[in-house]
Amino acid sequence: MQTAPFPTLRLVNVSLGRNPCMGTSLSSRGVTKRFLVNFLFAFFALNMSLTANTFSAENNKWVTTWTASAQGPYPSGNPSAQPNQSFTFPNPLEGARNQSFRMIVKPDVWGTRTRIRLTNSLGTQPVTFDHVYVGLQLSSAELFQGSNQPVTFNLEKSIVLQPGQWIWSDPIELPYAKNRNLKEVDNSFLEGRKMAVSFHVVGSSGPMTWHAKALTTSYVSLPDSGAVSGEESEQAFPFSTASWFFLDAVDMMLPASTKVILNFGDSITDGTASTMNTDDRWPDVLSRRIHRQFGRSVVVLNAGIGGNQIAGPQDYSPLKPFTGGPSSFMRLERDVLSLSSVNLVVWLEGINDFSKNGNASVTQVISKLEEGVKRLNAAGIKVMGATVGSALNSSSAAHGSQEQDIKRRSLNDFILSSPIFESVVDFDRITLDPQSGEMKAELVPDSTTGGLGDKLHPNRVGYQRMGYSVDLRAIAKILHLPYQ
Repeated sequence: MQTAPFPTLRLVNVSLGRNPCMGTSLSSRGVTKRFLVNFLFAFFALNMSLTANTFSAENNKWVTTWTASAQGPYPSGNPSAQPNQSFTFPNPLEGARNQSFRMIVKPDVWGTRTRIRLTNSLGTQPVTFDHVYVGLQLSSAELFQGSNQPVTFNLEKSIVLQPGQWIWSDPIELPYAKNRNLKEVDNSFLEGRKMAVSFHVVGSSGPMTWHAKALTTSYVSLPDSGAVSGEESEQAFPFSTASWFFLDAVDMMLPASTKVILNFGDSITDGTASTMNTDDRWPDVLSRRIHRQFGRSVVVLNAGIGGNQIAGPQDYSPLKPFTGGPSSFMRLERDVLSLSSVNLVVWLEGINDFSKNGNASVTQVISKLEEGVKRLNAAGIKVMGATVGSALNSSSAAHGSQEQDIKRRSLNDFILSSPIFESVVDFDRITLDPQSGEMKAELVPDSTTGGLGDKLHPNRVGYQRMGYSVDLRAIAKILHLPYQ
């Protein structure tokens, strides 16, 4: 999705009685005179800024460079290596209480102008955010001095999100991202660095929208500590969390030719059993390969949710949550179509549908998968299929049966032969031990906290092999990129 490069209010509402992942923009009839006045001031002010920075909207567009699919409300989900949160959030129903968050995220590609998306999509009451900032992480919760930039929403310093809503911020200039001529991004400085999105929740949030399995450490202040999000010191953020709260996307203004690959799926894409804080998920491995081959012209995103299914659950709402989040079909609008400039989806999913938590038939899963691909294609997004790895004899209580494996292999037969995909990556082939029918033994031991592993989630070794098995020539062909 390409969005105009001037401050706009993009507030998306979701009715609690309907699909919690389907949003609609507010009607223009609801725009007030005050908004129009603010808009005009913003337009002329930004025009002056654009002239100074030789920025051309014709040659640039908004591109989502980081995302984490929302689920919940907290604590419904499957976090990994999660610290005890009972002191951070004593009452999950009350949620955050007059406290500040510092969410640490890694944009796949940096630009000199950004915007963020806050979400209350799975909340049950209005949430007020203020003192919102975007800074550059130095280490832990400490920021580079002078990097913390204030964020506004329709030129206002605070925003109230009703249950089911999410919103993009106004554009934010990142002076530290520019090189010496102040025109282009300083890649030598920013490559691999992480952004710190800090904000204050006014009063009590109620049940919190979150992404459970961040595999990245973020930080939260004490309850009733107030608005400390503007501070660049780590002192105000004593609590750590291995999840992301209230933030589900970051955009950068990048060249109009930039392509976006979004990896869509369940815990295998989300990175269960990979290494904490080192970006070892298979989409991370793919990202590094992509950048070595194509530079900054291609962005790679991760929209996995641990426990996610294609066909189920049939009903999902903040009042009736499921640990695996809404079905992938239900969340297509929010987690793919509403993001900026997505061109290709790599869809790896299905093992949870055939678990004891899903009990779906192969026909049901294929039907929803076909319907989802058709919907993405209608939006101009191409889809690469991915075969599902074995969970045979898994130690996970919901997985490991012969029936699940038979269904999995039937789904893989469809994926490998179906014309609906532009191409297919055969993850099953590189992770399967053909003699036992199980996951290869060296891929089993857990890389997050140690331990035996579960024969369901690959470890760092497995994710690295998966990331290297994706055919970059096929991606180049799909996205019309030169390949040498």
